[in-house]
Amino acid sequence: MTRIAPVTSAPKEISERIDNPHDSVAASPDHSPVETEPELEASINLATRHLLSKHNHKGYWVGELQGDSILESEYVLMKFILGQESDACLPLIANYLRSIQLPDGGWSMFPGGNSDLAGTAKGYFALKLLGDSPDAPHMRAARDVVRRLGGAENCNSFTKFFFAALGQVSYAACPSIPPEIILIPKWIYFNLYAVSAWSRTMILPLAIVSAYRPVRTLPGELGISELFNDESKARTAAGKLKGLPRSWREMFLLLDLSLKRYEKTAVTPLRPLAIREAEKWLLEHMEGCDGLGAIFPPMVYILIVLRILGYADDHPVVVKAQKDLKDLFIEEGETIRIQPCWSPVWDTGIAMHALAEAGLTHDHPTAQSTTRWLLEKECRTASDWAKNCPGVEPSGWFFEFNNPHYPDVDDTAMVTMALKRLGGPVAEQAVRRGINWLLAMQNDDGGWAAFDRTRNRPILEHVPFADHNAIQDPSCPDIAGRVLECLGHNGFKSDHPAVRKAVRFLQETQEPEGCWFGRWGVNYIYGTWQVLTGLRAVGEPMDQRFVRRAADWLRSCHKPDGSWGESCQTYDNPELKGRGPSTPSQTAWGAMGLMAAAGPHDPHVKAAIRWLMENQNPQGDWDEPWFTGTGFPRVFYLKYHLYRLYFPLMALARHRRLLQSGR
Repeated sequence: MTRIAPVTSAPKEISERIDNPHDSVAASPDHSPVETEPELEASINLATRHLLSKHNHKGYWVGELQGDSILESEYVLMKFILGQESDACLPLIANYLRSIQLPDGGWSMFPGGNSDLAGTAKGYFALKLLGDSPDAPHMRAARDVVRRLGGAENCNSFTKFFFAALGQVSYAACPSIPPEIILIPKWIYFNLYAVSAWSRTMILPLAIVSAYRPVRTLPGELGISELFNDESKARTAAGKLKGLPRSWREMFLLLDLSLKRYEKTAVTPLRPLAIREAEKWLLEHMEGCDGLGAIFPPMVYILIVLRILGYADDHPVVVKAQKDLKDLFIEEGETIRIQPCWSPVWDTGIAMHALAEAGLTHDHPTAQSTTRWLLEKECRTASDWAKNCPGVEPSGWFFEFNNPHYPDVDDTAMVTMALKRLGGPVAEQAVRRGINWLLAMQNDDGGWAAFDRTRNRPILEHVPFADHNAIQDPSCPDIAGRVLECLGHNGFKSDHPAVRKAVRFLQETQEPEGCWFGRWGVNYIYGTWQVLTGLRAVGEPMDQRFVRRAADWLRSCHKPDGSWGESCQTYDNPELKGRGPSTPSQTAWGAMGLMAAAGPHDPHVKAAIRWLMENQNPQGDWDEPWFTGTGFPRVFYLKYHLYRLYFPLMALARHRRLLQSGR
């Protein structure tokens, strides 16, 4: 099991600031000059040495990737479904779950967030299964939170499948996901390759669970009937129709009810074929990967599926699937916490980009070993992405250590940019392939999605099992901005057709206030930084009105002390745009966004650089207890433990470079 330094919780006095509407009010920063050049040099050198010290001798960086409590609770529930509750790791996971329970008894999706219904229900269930008395104060408090938030009957679909497999709700209360979905041809509006890559790896395992409906019968005293406000809803279908459907939601509800009737009949002629094809697909997508999809949710459900399909616990596929999950464990003292996946390619690409800003050259030993490692990770075979983007030479980079089925645009842009800057001659062909792949993956609307060449299908958001808020993978401004930055480093200018399409997309997706939504980072500061940086990189004139509006928005949410901060709560309440506790990563993003739009001499930029230097610790690092990464907006958030280091270094070094260039 991996051992990484313990997670530090957010200080209470800072946590309380998230809900303070005056925390991020626009203010004029101190206009005094930025620290003298020797102090800036010292700060950059200290951060550079610290980042280099974290380089793995094999050629990569990887920081802890921290999620919320559902990782631990779902692992416990999965173990009980499989009848493997004697696992010695479970008590240590329970210790961690208790340690992050909120004072009100619930569990939140991010530090400073409110208690979450599904997370709290699963946390309670997991601890009860592991022996915590329902009469214990922390359990009574959790139960009260669940009931106050609407009861366990209102949990999302993924949670209900766990409950159904443990006999706490009927499968009738879960949406039907027929395995026959794998047989739907691509020309049909709803098919396996019309949904996001991450949904794909979850739909098929859940389809098999939905078809076989396994139930582990628990003793009555281990049940969670006390979590339901209306237990009758745990036994019946999610909804009923009166008359003809009047909306897409009701249309899909009618379809779900029809599927439930279909599955009750003895005649399901395509079911055996669908099961065989689904099993084949799942096994193929596990090959060469750190687990199915290389991310936690499908890695959990594939173990349930393998049990359903008759694979023995000592079968090599099962053994590897178990190991892939346990490789995500971080043991610290008497606790185990679980990462949702690994992030080495992402961390390595950004670290290389930051070090290039800091002056590292391609002949440096670290640059050379990292280049070799990244070149080995290039995807040279076509997989799911080729279904919507055929005839393109395979390339691209994925996020994790091994996940060749799912290279993504964001990682590919970051790695291609890093290799262009520090890879030297040996990386030239890979850079060329990466650029060609990125251009081919551009969507018709001018933007880029994460994993596929896609088009927006808003009707899919009404599918009953789409309540994880991410069944689609649409174009998003932050990725479009990063691709433009990558293209700019490779000589593309604003007159290139692909660039022109992307700029139009960004103009069309700008928020009324002037900022851009951040799909993969928190949130509008992230999106606005990346868009402005991309526009500057391709030579787009930065005196245009839409650019000036974006710069003015960054200034408007800049804090008097020189920092920026934004909470995950902005995804639920956009009125909180640009507000939240100060963080080094978001301060770096804000500073780099304004540097792109207004140059290094802007007073707000200088104030941000000063804040970063003043808040750097003696090791060269920064402290950041908050989550500034996004998995699924409103559903799952992330803390990248290296964000606090390489983004501030990037901002400081870029500021120095721009000052030296006289810009």
